[in-house]
Amino acid sequence: MKNGAEEVTEIVRGELKNLALQKEIHTTKTLCNGQCKHGPIVVLYPDGAWYKEMNKIKSEELIHQLKEERTGNLSSKLYYHDGKTFKKDESEI
Repeated sequence: MKNGAEEVTEIVRGELKNLALQKEIHTTKTLCNGQCKHGPIVVLYPDGAWYKEMNKIKSEELIHQLKEERTGNLSSKLYYHDGKTFKKDESEI
């Protein structure tokens, strides 16, 4: 809920509605992912990608990328899943 997370939630949900993606993409608001210093965080499943410091522009871009069935790192990827474990994104090392 810190750092504008409520606004990011509303933006993501609004963009999903605008693009008629509510039946394909489900959202769940969580209380804490243990990463407040990087918040707001958006976690994309089943990819297992964690996006940090999300805002209006990054949130809209992520939803548009999902509509086009592609994902980029938005200069925000914090963690990703390699099929076995979560790893810190190489841009964060």
